[in-house]
Amino acid sequence: MHITMVGAGYVGLVSGACFSDFGHYVVCVDKDEKKIAALNKGEIPIHEPGLSDLVARNVAQGRLAFVTDLKGAVSRSEVVFIAVGTPSRRGDGHADLSHVYAAAREIAASLPESAVVVTKSTVPVGTGDEVERIIREEKKDAKFAVVSNPEFLREGAAIQDFKHPDRIVIGTEDAFAKEVMAEVYRPLHLNASPILYTSRRTAELTKYAANSFLATKITFINEIADLAEKVGANVQEVARGIGLDNRIGSKFLHAGPGFGGSCFPKDTLALIKTGQDHEAPLRIVETVVAVNDQRKRAMARKVANAFGGNIRGKTIAVLGITFKPNTDDMRDAPSIPLITALQDLGAAIRVFDPIGMEQAKKVFENVTFCRDAYDCARGSHAIVIVTEWEQFRALDLKKMATIMAAPVIVDLRNVYSPEDVTRNGFHYCGVGRPKPLAY
Repeated sequence: MHITMVGAGYVGLVSGACFSDFGHYVVCVDKDEKKIAALNKGEIPIHEPGLSDLVARNVAQGRLAFVTDLKGAVSRSEVVFIAVGTPSRRGDGHADLSHVYAAAREIAASLPESAVVVTKSTVPVGTGDEVERIIREEKKDAKFAVVSNPEFLREGAAIQDFKHPDRIVIGTEDAFAKEVMAEVYRPLHLNASPILYTSRRTAELTKYAANSFLATKITFINEIADLAEKVGANVQEVARGIGLDNRIGSKFLHAGPGFGGSCFPKDTLALIKTGQDHEAPLRIVETVVAVNDQRKRAMARKVANAFGGNIRGKTIAVLGITFKPNTDDMRDAPSIPLITALQDLGAAIRVFDPIGMEQAKKVFENVTFCRDAYDCARGSHAIVIVTEWEQFRALDLKKMATIMAAPVIVDLRNVYSPEDVTRNGFHYCGVGRPKPLAY
């Protein structure tokens, strides 16, 4: 099939590359001429394991192309995906749909007489209705359908998620569109990936409900971690104890500094706004957002508590600044409010991240950027592990102790055993474990 992917950002690029690997002919369109020029040179603008090789292979085999000409691409396509950004709208928190609607208008001008338009972007309930209205104004007699097909990709594991999905949600009640979408995803039938056909509005809500529920699990275990510290319990054992219940499951029950990234913060907020607009307030999700926002900055107090509450004049080494491992994404990363709060408390900051350093330089001021974890730790009074990169799981603690000004580790991801750390002469502070004595 011939597919156009409008938007060559994270979702569009990963989806387009994977569709082309299925054997479809895919053209990714983006208005950013520099991005398209870079992609045509083989330069991938995001860090996603395996994506560079996937793109190169399919470009070489003639199934994947990158252009700025939307009109030419759409006119030759059977399926057109809208995969543009829907960030939180400044001022009110609603999803900003301006790019989606602009794409719909441009698509309408060039859409073939028989085609399917698919919203891959995360959009509030009812967006597909408006996209259909916009296109219908231009193509009154055309045979087309607008479908909702939300993505469920985890940054750092997106290719695996796309090719081996838990489910594929397709929101349409149009028979023609169902046939087309079944053909688009036919290669996944071999993996027995379940396709769930729903109404368009149901599919749109499913995406927001999924992300908000996962965000709720994270926030719940973080609050349990706070209680565990107070009562002398171990949150990791609590998480295992409840996660073994099949009704609950073990995923997203890892206590830490709070959720961030490009999806959960904006999607929970957008769902809250949708509930308010329809007089169906989502009190649980509202609380999740409030608790998570407070938690990120509160982690600075945990660092300060390791020094009796005062870190003025101390040097803090922050390891990991992206919102999760295997990505360079800094959007709403917990490291941002944490570092800001540490600076407000009078600490000097050194940082290192395996992938996110270039992005970090656009975000942070008055910090020292280091070449590796040991360079970051040198002369520091504490190491704070914020992102659980594999490179940080087996640090040479004996070496660290000799180069630091004070042997303190604040492990916000619980990647280390307290016993192992203290055995090497460190004062250890984790999340959801009994509080250590002040250093």
